[in-house]
Amino acid sequence: MSESELDLDQLSDSERTALEMYMAVTSQEPSEAIPLLRRSEWNVQIAISKFFDGEGPDPLEEARSAMSQPPPPPHSNRRTQNLMTDDLTERLSQMTRVTDPAPRVNTQSGDQPAYRPPFIIALLFMPFNLVYRLLCGSLRLFGRLFPFLPRLFNRTANPALAGARQNTTGRRPLGPKDTAARFIREFEEEYESHSIPFLENGYNMALEKSHRDLKFLLVILFSPEHDDTSSWVRDTLLAPEVAEFINDPQNNLLVWGGNVRDSEAYQVSNSLRVTKFPFAAVVVHTPNVSSTAMSVVGRIPGITTPTEFVNKLRASVTSNQEPLERIRSSRAEQQASRSLREEQDSAYERSLAIDRERTRQRREAEAARQREEQEAAGRQAAEERRRRDLAQWKVWRAQSLSAEPGPDVKDTVRVSVRLPSGERIMRKFAPDADIEELYAVVDCYEALQDADAPAASEPEGFVHQYSFRLVSPMPRVVYPVEEGGSIREKIGRGGNLLVEPIEDEDVEDADDDEAEMS
Repeated sequence: MSESELDLDQLSDSERTALEMYMAVTSQEPSEAIPLLRRSEWNVQIAISKFFDGEGPDPLEEARSAMSQPPPPPHSNRRTQNLMTDDLTERLSQMTRVTDPAPRVNTQSGDQPAYRPPFIIALLFMPFNLVYRLLCGSLRLFGRLFPFLPRLFNRTANPALAGARQNTTGRRPLGPKDTAARFIREFEEEYESHSIPFLENGYNMALEKSHRDLKFLLVILFSPEHDDTSSWVRDTLLAPEVAEFINDPQNNLLVWGGNVRDSEAYQVSNSLRVTKFPFAAVVVHTPNVSSTAMSVVGRIPGITTPTEFVNKLRASVTSNQEPLERIRSSRAEQQASRSLREEQDSAYERSLAIDRERTRQRREAEAARQREEQEAAGRQAAEERRRRDLAQWKVWRAQSLSAEPGPDVKDTVRVSVRLPSGERIMRKFAPDADIEELYAVVDCYEALQDADAPAASEPEGFVHQYSFRLVSPMPRVVYPVEEGGSIREKIGRGGNLLVEPIEDEDVEDADDDEAEMS
């Protein structure tokens, strides 16, 4: 670790402040500045004098020795002055001076209609109006001959009366934003292209933007009555080094300009106590005063060179950059905390939404499962009931069948039906018996075998459908029960038939055919 780093770590806060002020003026390295400041007892002015005028004898030791010696002989009263030392002393005093507050101004909109009295009243008061104009013209001429009197009057007069000069320039009063736009337009027309980023809003809005964005506000005021305004603008304000410093984003500078012939700029000049034009001031938020305070931390009155202008701007910016950096860091931390909290809230909301979706899906799945179980139970119950009704119907239908005709009945029809199990049913039917009688015999074959079955009634609400059809094998002929007719008409005097089960697809096709026919 170097000696300068050790010295910097061992310095107190006041010594660090003195070192920064000394380095800002002399641009020396800490390794050279610290020994000189120590020899000067950390007195910045003495150290700067030693730097520019040479080390020479130590003024502190001379002062101590002077106290123990008799007073020196009288010398001449002629006053000598070191311009460089006085200039540096003045610069340091400006840097350490307490900042002035940056006041706001009360602006009025230029859209207010002008009051015009009736013609008769204007005619009656015309002599008084002429006398008033002559008096105002005389006072204006007197003020131009003695320019210090209006300034003195404006300082001592009521602030409400200080704005009486607002509308005496012949310029149309406009609102703050329109006034700023007019100033920029006139500036571009007179000085052509430039790179100064003037704000296109009023002074109060510029202060608000400077406070909100934590930037320095450079206020520039022009007076057309000043002869050196044009040369100062061309040679100093529009100089490349000044434009480069203003447009450097690291300096965080906002620029607002005004012409004192306008009402707002005139009020700003009075509020800032401008005594020399052209005038520039640096305004910035000062958190050590209050959370909303805006203060004037630098003044650049009168004609200056580009180097002097940049140096004064740099000194104002450098000396007030640290509080703004602290606020920016605090805001960045708050923004980071806010962003983190928003991300956490967003993640929580997403997680909550996912949990809600999962809960909804589980609830829907549970409801679907319960519904399927209920439907399955309903289908099972319906199937069991259908089976009971079918068994009851078969018993009832078997008991309601006509008896097989005896030998005395002529033209009986003898039918042999082969079941899917291989069994064969042989039965005689009356010639006028319906084909449904034959189907019932086949369907109720098991019930016919049980002679001891108890009596049964037709089940209520049950619609019976045969699950088979009777066909003739050679040639294949289907005898559907739906067509009806007697057995004698369909089969003749006798025949061999087969039981052919009806599949579900066949039932659906039959239903579709019936639907198309209908």
